[in-house]
Amino acid sequence: MKKTFYVLTAALLAAGALTACSGPKEAPTTAAETKEEASTAADTAKISETGKTDGDLEEIVVGASPAPHAEILKAAKEVLKEKGYDLVIKEYTDYVQPNLALDSGDLDANYFQHKPYLDQFNEEKKTDLVSAAAIHYEPFGIYAGKIKSLEDLPDGAQIAVPNDVSNEARALLLLADNGLIELKEGVELDATKNDIVENEKNFKIIEVEAAQLPRSLGDVDIAVINGNYAIEAGLKVSEALATEDAKSLAATLYSNIVAVRTGEDTSEKTKALVEALTSDSVKKYIEDTYEGAVVPSF
Repeated sequence: MKKTFYVLTAALLAAGALTACSGPKEAPTTAAETKEEASTAADTAKISETGKTDGDLEEIVVGASPAPHAEILKAAKEVLKEKGYDLVIKEYTDYVQPNLALDSGDLDANYFQHKPYLDQFNEEKKTDLVSAAAIHYEPFGIYAGKIKSLEDLPDGAQIAVPNDVSNEARALLLLADNGLIELKEGVELDATKNDIVENEKNFKIIEVEAAQLPRSLGDVDIAVINGNYAIEAGLKVSEALATEDAKSLAATLYSNIVAVRTGEDTSEKTKALVEALTSDSVKKYIEDTYEGAVVPSF
């Protein structure tokens, strides 16, 4: 009997020792906990180099023409995210509203114009906008309307040009470079059709709002069209009757710029935007996408 008692006692002690050594049993991992861990990992992966998550990115609002400016901005969006900014692009189809919106504070910057146009706008509208950087250059082109070659232009042919001062001057310089007209000596960026001193074939210079020039091609013999509006209309610079030379006055003066309000050209936000637009990835995008219709200025 005593022997049986000792055997039972030893068995109970051994069982207790085993239970103590094994410790508490782990609770099974639930599906909800697994999902939460995955979500946390994903949030961590979204942190930019600045230490911010997508939800913490500072917004930067930029106005732009649809093509090529808004397209180029989209190519810079990921670069800006790495710098801690969420790029918001507002598209405009004219040359007036994006400057007014910038001046009023609705935009942080805009990207659609060259500096001669900005200078003219500031003078006329009494705004105080400045260039933060030159990004690209768009060669002006002479495009065929009713006539398919410059040699075939008849007397009295109608030639459409942009109606704003700086772009009209640029169009007239291109016509002069191709021997169609001759301008008064010394006139450059301020040239108007009144500065034409020789026009042997009595060409009629028709001033048209720049955005409407591609639509006017069917009504005129030829048209001189801004690069961005030619791109939007599906016109190829390689098929133009003539284009600006890369070494021309226009090539050096008419680079498209990022414009901001005076005093904000050196802000951290502006510097981040400019660095993104002049990055290697954006330069490659421009060169691969536009086939010479848009040329990087950096």
